[in-house]
Amino acid sequence: MKRYLLTPVALILFCAAAIAQGPDAAKSNSKSTPATNTIIASPTITANSTPLELARAALAAQGGDKFKNLKSMMLTGSADLYPPNSAQSVPGKFVMVTAGDKVRIDIDASPIFKFKQVFDGQQSYSSIPGVTMPPASKFGPQVLAKFDQPGYTVSALTDKKKLRGFRIVDADGNTTDFYLDPATGRVMLYLIPYNGYTFGIENSKFKEVDGVLIPFSFSQRLETPQGAFFAEYKVKDAKLNQPVADDVFVIQ
Repeated sequence: MKRYLLTPVALILFCAAAIAQGPDAAKSNSKSTPATNTIIASPTITANSTPLELARAALAAQGGDKFKNLKSMMLTGSADLYPPNSAQSVPGKFVMVTAGDKVRIDIDASPIFKFKQVFDGQQSYSSIPGVTMPPASKFGPQVLAKFDQPGYTVSALTDKKKLRGFRIVDADGNTTDFYLDPATGRVMLYLIPYNGYTFGIENSKFKEVDGVLIPFSFSQRLETPQGAFFAEYKVKDAKLNQPVADDVFVIQ
């Protein structure tokens, strides 16, 4: 599996924004919703497609209006973490939570590694000092739902190999670079410059849940003074539009 080169904080950024069950995460007794094949095929992408046409195709592939109207998304799964210069992974679990601007991420690879980060809509907490996350509503896939609103601009990017690229910037200068598969319109990679870091994620496998495209397998890589860390994630459970307990995003 290809792993995209990222900065150290990228290991802890979601792909997709999510919320999950568990004693330290969202509280919901609802069962997972089975996948349904209802996403309409995205508009055809050609060599002459404009950045706006690419953005429209990406939004359609993501689920269109159903993606736009999401209130929360829930993911849990497994993670394989690779220390520098090692072919042996450290197995763990992850929980990723978003609801509006609020975000929570938990990664547990005890006893070697354990991490928690929370953004309550105004303030951020990280169990690793100095690590902050970009607000989910201003970066990443969620800006696909806003690209045609006033204050947003869409511009061209140089393609990466076979992936077509475009950039979305909001009125405050918040930027996300998207790279999509021209055959399907699916976003395979996106990059976010934030506070001197580059956050990013590369998707390799998707499933449709309630008419929304969800990444079920994605990989990350980070560079540190100690060497390169790799991480591979696999989603086991996905829930959409489930209630999120208020205390999920409490900073303690």
